[in-house]
Amino acid sequence: MFRIVISFIFLMATQSFALDLSKMSAAERALLQEEIRLYLLENPEIIMEAVEVLRKKEQQAAIQSDFELVKKNKKAIFEDGFSFIGGNPNGDITLVEFVDYRCGYCKKAHNEVEKLLSTDGNIRFVIKEFPILGEDSLMLSKFALAVKIVHGDEMYKLVHDILIKMKSPPSEKAFDQIMNNLNLDADRVERKMESNEVNGMIAYTRTLAERLKISGTPTFVMNDELIRGYVPFDALINIVDNKRD
Repeated sequence: MFRIVISFIFLMATQSFALDLSKMSAAERALLQEEIRLYLLENPEIIMEAVEVLRKKEQQAAIQSDFELVKKNKKAIFEDGFSFIGGNPNGDITLVEFVDYRCGYCKKAHNEVEKLLSTDGNIRFVIKEFPILGEDSLMLSKFALAVKIVHGDEMYKLVHDILIKMKSPPSEKAFDQIMNNLNLDADRVERKMESNEVNGMIAYTRTLAERLKISGTPTFVMNDELIRGYVPFDALINIVDNKRD
């Protein structure tokens, strides 16, 4: 009986029929439920198979959703008018990174991204200042953006590389040392840190991150794809190669 019931269920499923339990008697429903329970107990791997199918469907749905989010916010992601653009500005691949200077995985990802840019000379690299780990993170991003406004992209990148490697919390002394070493205009940079311009840039990126459902760093966008979390060098290379295929 049990094999017949299971076969019947699969037959109905494959032919897109609905099994109307409301038309079965209470005894018939109880029997069916018991046979299904026994079958699953004898074949528990079916449950794992079903879970795996569901996981893959959810994963694919999430990937598709991310593609749509990138498509809808393309201009804000790739051409906001103020984020740093490095690497090859005319590269055939654009890599965008949402970064927080106090994020341990961002620090780890920095070396991987730099290695990628030095290995592949045809990648356009965009940095999004996305401070989400408290006041220290916010202060660091304000400092970096202020340097960019006052002294330009080249100096910003130097400061960015210094800040991402910084182990101690930010302080006035630390900023003064960086500005002295790089011969920066300290008064102008300090004023810019609290300007509406800098605050507006950070607010803009935060709003964009909300639209993209980004809640952690690092988060990358590579052309049309959202990549959430740290990605090692070899994986980055593979993603780049796949984008070019």
